[in-house]
Formats: sequence, C-alpha cells, structure tokens
Amino acid sequence: MTDSTIALDELERDALTELVNIGVSRAAASLRKMVNKQVILSVPSVEIVTRKSAASLIGQRESENLIAVQQQFEGPFSGRALLIFPESNGLSLVRAIVGDEMGEADVVDMEEEALAETGNVILNGCLGSMANMLQQTLKMSLPNLRRGDSNFLFEAIGGPNEESFVLFLYINFSVRERNIRGYIAMIMDLPSLEKLKQLIADFIDRVMAEAD
Repeated sequence: MTDSTIALDELERDALTELVNIGVSRAAASLRKMVNKQVILSVPSVEIVTRKSAASLIGQRESENLIAVQQQFEGPFSGRALLIFPESNGLSLVRAIVGDEMGEADVVDMEEEALAETGNVILNGCLGSMANMLQQTLKMSLPNLRRGDSNFLFEAIGGPNEESFVLFLYINFSVRERNIRGYIAMIMDLPSLEKLKQLIADFIDRVMAEAD
C-alpha cells in the first residue's frame, strides 16, 4: 500500500530509478576495486511502501534469517539505510570478497567486518551519488549489523506509531560468478520523503531545461 500523498508519478519513478542505478553502479565500481573482480549491481525496481509492507515483501521471498548492514543518514532528507541479505547470501558475498582460498572458520570470523565494509561501500556509493545528483550532501553514520527476520529489521526502528515509509529497492549482485540477491531499504518519515520528492522534481526540471 502506497500512501497517496507520497506516490510517485511515472516520471518521478523513472528519475528515482535512474538516480539509484547510477548510485549502485558507482558502488559496484568501488566494490570492484575491493575484490579485483567484475562486480555487477542492478536495481530492477524501486517502490515506496509502508514499513509493514516492506517487511512482508521480504518475508514472502525469504524463508531464512536475514542480515542487514544499517547506517543513519542526515541531510535535507534523513533516515536509516539498510542493506539486507538472506544470511546464506551474506556468507556468499564475504566468500566472494575474501576469495575461495580462505578456510571456512576464517570466513565466518571475518563475516561481520567484511559485510559492514561492503555495506558501507554500497550504501555510501548509492546515497552519496544520489544526493550529489540532487545537488545535496548527506552525512552517514558508521555501519552496524543486525540479524533477524524482516519484521524485526523494520519494527526495531522507531516506535510502532512512528509514521515512516520505506524507499524499497530490489538489488541483484553478480560477483565472481556468484549471483547474490539483496535489498536496499531507506526508511524515512513523511517530511523527509516529501523533501526527497521535491528534490526529484527539481532534478527533472533541470534535466528538461538542459534538454531544451
């Protein structure tokens, strides 16, 4: 269910999808330097949903526990960004980053640190370049990890009555011939989301003006 006050029209959705895809492609370039391998990231869909809907969207797709890297962001629009994987995909990603030659016990030891660093690169790359293209800057906190099911990841943030929405992105990774799926969720309150919508409208106006 999308709240009518923050629904995006087709042009806004296309612009936001474009901004996000530029952001994740920059993040992929940074990850490529970390792993010395081709990294492909794509975001096939962008939606604005309630926290409950975001939790149920992931819950319907993932039966196993989830692992999330989360960071607070502050600026003209503020909130919390999460990079979410099924737990098995998280280990696959760490394995892709550190290489197959490392022993299983060492991979598990490194998992939290490697995932936090990867999340930091992806979330900073994505949000930083989006803000940059919107002619804004965002301040990001240090990453931390949470584990649990989708309800826990979304309900643990703010009180149950807090009116917040989720900018929800499906994300596909391909690293070292591994296909790893995940999600990026940006949890924002209504004023932040309305500000983002306004900045997207300004961005569209600039692009249109340049095209004339």
